[in-house]
Amino acid sequence: MRQIVVLGAGIGGMSVAYELRAALGKDQANITVVGEGTKFSFTPSNPWVAVGWRKPADIQVDAPVHLAKKQIGFESVGAERVVPVSNQVLLCDGRTLDYDYLVITTGPRLAFDDVPGLGPSAFTQSICTTDHAVTAWTAYEAFLKDPGPVVIGAAPGASCFGPAYEFAMILDADLRKRKLRDRVPMTYVTSEPYVGHMGLGGVGDSKGLLESELRQRHIKWITNAKITEVTATELKATELDDHGKALKDHSLPFKYAMVMPPFTGVDAVRQAKEMCNPRGFVLIDAHQRNPTYSNIYSAGVCVAIPPVEVTPVPTGAPKTGFMIESMVSAIVENIRADIEGREISAKATWNAICLADMGDTGAAFVAIPQIPPRNVTWAKVGKWVHLAKIAFEKYFLAKMRSGNTEPIYEKYVLKALGIERLK
Repeated sequence: MRQIVVLGAGIGGMSVAYELRAALGKDQANITVVGEGTKFSFTPSNPWVAVGWRKPADIQVDAPVHLAKKQIGFESVGAERVVPVSNQVLLCDGRTLDYDYLVITTGPRLAFDDVPGLGPSAFTQSICTTDHAVTAWTAYEAFLKDPGPVVIGAAPGASCFGPAYEFAMILDADLRKRKLRDRVPMTYVTSEPYVGHMGLGGVGDSKGLLESELRQRHIKWITNAKITEVTATELKATELDDHGKALKDHSLPFKYAMVMPPFTGVDAVRQAKEMCNPRGFVLIDAHQRNPTYSNIYSAGVCVAIPPVEVTPVPTGAPKTGFMIESMVSAIVENIRADIEGREISAKATWNAICLADMGDTGAAFVAIPQIPPRNVTWAKVGKWVHLAKIAFEKYFLAKMRSGNTEPIYEKYVLKALGIERLK
């Protein structure tokens, strides 16, 4: 009986556990998922939690209960350290899990410490986790009693820009509903070289599209911005020119700020330096397998992907749900092939789909493949995107409760967008 440990209980971890169970008979493998706490959270809904449009219970699933229905084990104490030389995961309570195969889907460590004053324990809010979004909602409730300037943005080295755009426009929509928008100057501050870059080098006319949306909402922006420090009342950033030279220093007062941080690999994984890049992300080959340890696979935000292009202020490449879905399917097929003594051949299709909610409308972006030049470049705005994201949230939570292994993006999202399925 093979022992498979899945490290991480987010979108990638839950999905790969369910798919492994569907692909491997119950007599072929024991599967154990290691998470921190018992709740799976649908991370794309965190911006709604932060403005009170969702409660945590609306976007969470009791992971061990639903995994158990598929005979998948669950450990909620978290991992202290991966020890690949001995095929072990050390848990935070001192116990050890042995594995024949390890799948790392931890997501990132949030590197708030890269910028003084950044993060919920300091002076800015976060929507990277549901707990952070709850804290952001508490701060927003206080802000509503005494509104003022708002700063939303992304720090140097950030690779997840979609949620920052979403949150700026969701906040705008919520403030308009409350008849408070006229009292709240808003500024979007980003490490991107231009609005709509998103770590992807742009997608179609994403620059013009998102500039237009920000302009209509009276949201000012500063690009090529290197956020250097945050105090209790002010965000400081240096704006660079296209050659990376300082152009202007900005000191932006705020009463509420949300800034996406840079990411690194999580502590439990990056201690094994031989399987990671310098930032602690897991190195993988074309088959999602670590080059040093052939029984370790990885998917999602924790994998090492180089930036799409060099930018004056560092930006990372995002790992979207469509890409994660493809990585997961490749991992499952390759582990099954290895167990059955067949050659490993499955590869992920690194494509990007983003459904960005804007409160009362939305924007959809498709980049196939993610890195230019592309076979498909597609960007549209409409209220239907807002509705599509609500439907997607409900479908995905149902999938996590049932263990459904249908490929959502390939089977439903591309079809809904009128784009042919692509492998």
